[in-house]
Amino acid sequence: MVAGWWGFRGGNGESCPEQDGERGVGGSVEASEYVGLSGVEIGGLVRGRVVSREEVVRAALEVVGERDAVVRAFVGVRSGVGGDGALAGVPLGVKGSEGVGSEQGRRMVAAGCAVVGETAVPRAGTAWQTWGWTPRGVTRNPWCLEVTPGGSSAGSAAAVAAGMVPLATGSDGAGSVRIPAAWCGIVGLKLTNGRLPARDRAGLNTPGPLARTVADAAAAYDALSGARTLLDAFPVSLRGAWSATLGFAEVDPEVAEIARTAAEALQGPLSLDATSLRLNDPAETWTSLRAAPIPPSLTSGVPIPSPSTRGEPDAASPTRDGSATSGGPSAASRALNDDALAAFFAHTDLLFTPTAPYPPHGHEGPGERMNVALTWAFNLSGHPAISVPAGFTREGLPVGLQIVARHGEEEALLRVAAELERRRPWPRWTPTMPPRDESPVKRQNG
Repeated sequence: MVAGWWGFRGGNGESCPEQDGERGVGGSVEASEYVGLSGVEIGGLVRGRVVSREEVVRAALEVVGERDAVVRAFVGVRSGVGGDGALAGVPLGVKGSEGVGSEQGRRMVAAGCAVVGETAVPRAGTAWQTWGWTPRGVTRNPWCLEVTPGGSSAGSAAAVAAGMVPLATGSDGAGSVRIPAAWCGIVGLKLTNGRLPARDRAGLNTPGPLARTVADAAAAYDALSGARTLLDAFPVSLRGAWSATLGFAEVDPEVAEIARTAAEALQGPLSLDATSLRLNDPAETWTSLRAAPIPPSLTSGVPIPSPSTRGEPDAASPTRDGSATSGGPSAASRALNDDALAAFFAHTDLLFTPTAPYPPHGHEGPGERMNVALTWAFNLSGHPAISVPAGFTREGLPVGLQIVARHGEEEALLRVAAELERRRPWPRWTPTMPPRDESPVKRQNG
């Protein structure tokens, strides 16, 4: 462990100071400068020939070499260079179960990103997937080393939060982009189902980026979708609704209060009302899709992953349209939820909830808690959703706010998230304090 510098600044809502002075003048960039740059800034500097791609990657690998000895976000490191494009030379972490050859990986590289490593995901053998594995040990949360960063995009979220890369790829079959984003104090975007090819045959596991800033998440979304998102085009009037539980979930009261306070910061252009929306717990429906047999008539032309799906913990068993292959209670429950959400979005623009019902758990696991309770309904319904930092618990652990929009309205999500970032700038983790020697989870449970 690197003594004397490891820890965090910015917990409990304290803002990090801006770096002063010019960065990267003369074709080089120092590691100390690199960690303060966003992906959009790096892309602009590289395209403007202020810094070189090679120097950016050198700085990124220096930071990875220093910080990943503690965080364990990467399972492999490489020296990519990147190409031209809006994200020219921007260092990128790639989710290890997805790889560079995925559609998401190819599009990010085509936008200019330089892949610097593959990030950790869980190993088989646990029912819970909110963790990451490396040969050096479990992936740690930069904000508190004794708790998990979430999962299954564990390494991607930890690498972004720790300043090793400004962007990383993830995939979200039940919350695996949004939950680690929430628990690592960063931004995570789940795309509308079908926007990119799903990572599973049921169509539930959707690619999506993780980033420290909304502008970087928007740049990644543009690279993936071909859009040109204008973050300053915030609507003058939006209807939003708040739900702490979606009608069924058990949620920590402190987490709910922190998330709601963040949502209320948008009031003015946004009206935020309580909602009577009540969904059925999607657990049975989601689980039935994982266990459903593969109808031969539906497998023709559908890419079939290997049985292990390269360790992808969100892989679900298939049908092409994502529907349950048998009728019964789970199919009926899914139809009721779809109808309830259609009625909700017919008159409301945005739904706000906590991203995860609890703070990050310790490395021993979540116990009986269901971390995906507030996220996996939208993998089944296909709606886009984003998690943005909402604040910190009394113990200094990050809490996320989830915002859900109508199908295909990722740009609306990004604009609202950018407005929240302007109104309530969230802190970036910085290594300024010694590591904690005791987990807040242990204190709470002890």
